Amino acid sequence: MNISVIPTIQEARVEELRRKTVIVIDVLRATSTMLAALANGCHAVIPVETVEQAKELQLPGHLLGGERGCRRIPGFDLGNSPAEYTPQSVGGTVLVMTTTNGTRAIRKAEQAGRILAGSLLNARACARKAQVLGREVVILCSGTRDIFSFEDGLGAGAIVDELVGAAYEAGQSGDSLQVNDFGLAMMHAFRSAKDNLEGALFACENGRRLASLGFREDVIFCSRLNAIDAAPEIVEGRLLLTPTPPS
Repeated sequence: MNISVIPTIQEARVEELRRKTVIVIDVLRATSTMLAALANGCHAVIPVETVEQAKELQLPGHLLGGERGCRRIPGFDLGNSPAEYTPQSVGGTVLVMTTTNGTRAIRKAEQAGRILAGSLLNARACARKAQVLGREVVILCSGTRDIFSFEDGLGAGAIVDELVGAAYEAGQSGDSLQVNDFGLAMMHAFRSAKDNLEGALFACENGRRLASLGFREDVIFCSRLNAIDAAPEIVEGRLLLTPTPPS
């Protein structure tokens, strides 16, 4: 299996993603918030790039969620804080969501064979699903306005670490698993930080900004490793909780 980690949306070329399993990561906060929504009973998340697209796709009973500049978009039902996505607020609903970076990354991956939403919250579940799918894996870090974000690198590193560990447990040789240099760097960064992921997220730029804006609890939530045992997948434009195929 070949595993590549791409630092930002800007650096992702469509031809690199075709027919591969692409895991999109936006630890602070889009994919973490989508995971919270689905884990709390939301039926589906429809990720779109723009506010206008979100409003156009909203049907009766759909909720609008998203942010610009870390703040809820005026007129939207929800922002981008996982704390808002409770069973009471999203249970049984469909969410149309747009964020500055995460939903744009998902749309960038449209040509992929399979698209999963990943974060620290579900690193193990993403690795397990990617391993069963058996395709080449690309982990796409959303970044922040086309600049690399360290927390996304840690999320990517956690998934790479899980994939490498699973390969060795299965008795596969090192030659059977090829990881690009950036992926190896992020795996080692994760291993160095994994005993204090909360501290690592508060130390990075986006963590500091969110804390200063009153979203300290979001950073704590998003730092929880393997707290959600699910790897949601894009199916016909909707992010759904789909079962992992049997190995």
